[in-house]
Amino acid sequence: KEAERITGIKPMLTISEAEPIGPGSLLDLLILLPCTGNTIAKLANGITDTPALMAAKAHLRNEKPLLLSISTNDALGMNMKNIGLLLNAKHIYFIPFGQDNPQKKPNSMIAHTELLIPAAQAALEGKQYQPLIMGG
Repeated sequence: KEAERITGIKPMLTISEAEPIGPGSLLDLLILLPCTGNTIAKLANGITDTPALMAAKAHLRNEKPLLLSISTNDALGMNMKNIGLLLNAKHIYFIPFGQDNPQKKPNSMIAHTELLIPAAQAALEGKQYQPLIMGG
């Protein structure tokens, strides 16, 4: 309700509400923030079972940029293959990311959200903001 109050736009809370993003070409850029390991895995494998994933699928249909802000405890584990698939997918870009706590969570990585604006600008230009992988 707070987001709706601030923006004046009703949120899309169901898969069917998110689906018109594609046919209507409603967005210039879609940002998934945070993009969890679960969302990364589903997106990489074509699973569309949440409003966010439907929004991403519908948006990509228009060949427009999708910007991911990863936040996952298994980025350097089981999910690395999914991140690799998405890095090689057209129109998918990442906010630069790095390990957030290498000693206590050695497989965990998180986006540097302070780079959201320049990463979004680069994605709108069809470019991946660099460097992609950064230190903590």
